[in-house]
Amino acid sequence: MRIGKSWITVCSLLMLMSMSVKASELSPVSLPELSADFEAVPFAFSSDNMGVALGGAGVIKHAGQVQASVFGLGLYSSNQSWVNYIGAYHYQLPKLDSWLFSVEYYQGHYTEANYFLPSYEVPNLNDAGLLTIGDEAFAKLHAKYVLPWGKGRHGAARSLFPSQQPISWDPRTSGVSSIQFTPFWQKRELQLAPEMISEVQGIEIELAWDNRNLGRNSSQGGQTRFKWILGENIEDGVNWARWQLQQSLFIPLDSNQWMRQRIIALDFFIADTPTWDQTDSDNDWQRPPSFAANSLGGFERLRGYPTKRFTGRSAINYTAEYRVQPHWQPLQDLPLFNLYQVPWWQWVIFAEVGKVTNEFSFSELHQDMAWSLGGGIRFEVESVVIRAEFAQSDEGTQTWVMINQPF
Repeated sequence: MRIGKSWITVCSLLMLMSMSVKASELSPVSLPELSADFEAVPFAFSSDNMGVALGGAGVIKHAGQVQASVFGLGLYSSNQSWVNYIGAYHYQLPKLDSWLFSVEYYQGHYTEANYFLPSYEVPNLNDAGLLTIGDEAFAKLHAKYVLPWGKGRHGAARSLFPSQQPISWDPRTSGVSSIQFTPFWQKRELQLAPEMISEVQGIEIELAWDNRNLGRNSSQGGQTRFKWILGENIEDGVNWARWQLQQSLFIPLDSNQWMRQRIIALDFFIADTPTWDQTDSDNDWQRPPSFAANSLGGFERLRGYPTKRFTGRSAINYTAEYRVQPHWQPLQDLPLFNLYQVPWWQWVIFAEVGKVTNEFSFSELHQDMAWSLGGGIRFEVESVVIRAEFAQSDEGTQTWVMINQPF
């Protein structure tokens, strides 16, 4: 969520504390029987585009299967915006030990949302974006096949949890290799732009090798992800395709008297829409609408800019982070925090450069790149990483509160 000029209560952080199974509850080989564990919390925050929002979130861990969980969230704000989300994660079907199935559904109504629409979609729109009423929704079904080598040799469920095996650069013995199929449906309707394409459907196919030593707090290894997306605009039947490649790398540095852990974290992202300049039999451009296109800006890449600030055919982004964990860790002794396991906190500074263009050209992608500089604090609470970050760009500042590492 973007906070901007606003406040956020402790309750909005507590909602995130119980979304994962503790690693200590499971070994990499055995999956013991554990009863379902339900927790729910209220939360509140204030933001520029929603005003004061109140809501609640709940999670069921070990929801029918030890590695599975169900999470739901709902909120309503003072300007009559609302959001609903529900997801069920990492379920297995009988006799399909190498597969994991997840499903997600999201729906949101925003009465004062700001959308940055590209000129090819809405001509003559200024850089301030379009302030309008927006309705958004998506549904996704994830079917993930874990290849039977590396951490996947004991089955897909066991591959979710930490392993004591040393990191190597041979996928046959290290990391988790997987293929994931994700049929999706996505919708966005803007009151002031009713002529725009508002609904798409398609499938994502992702090849991944997760060779990090710890997903929540990686200090060595890396992750490779290649995603191919085939989509269709439902209103006009236009088909399009795009791809994304992401590579991360984690380099450990020596500890010192102040810091117990120091890490250089690097990430590279590149994406393209190969059908961008193609037309179908009706001479319609085979391009996705902006909400389904390649973009930069938001809480993952170019964090100094609003969500989807830059949208187009191709995108490239470079990120470097310096992450440190001090020996001093006061959070565990603070009120409310002392009710939960808070094993570490992390201080981070980061720098990013990126560019979105309407042609796939390395020279064009590297000219006049946008930049972002920032820092933040991250900490793990009951196996969930919470991060609060401040980022600066040439267009202003952004403040983000989000779960999970950006990469």
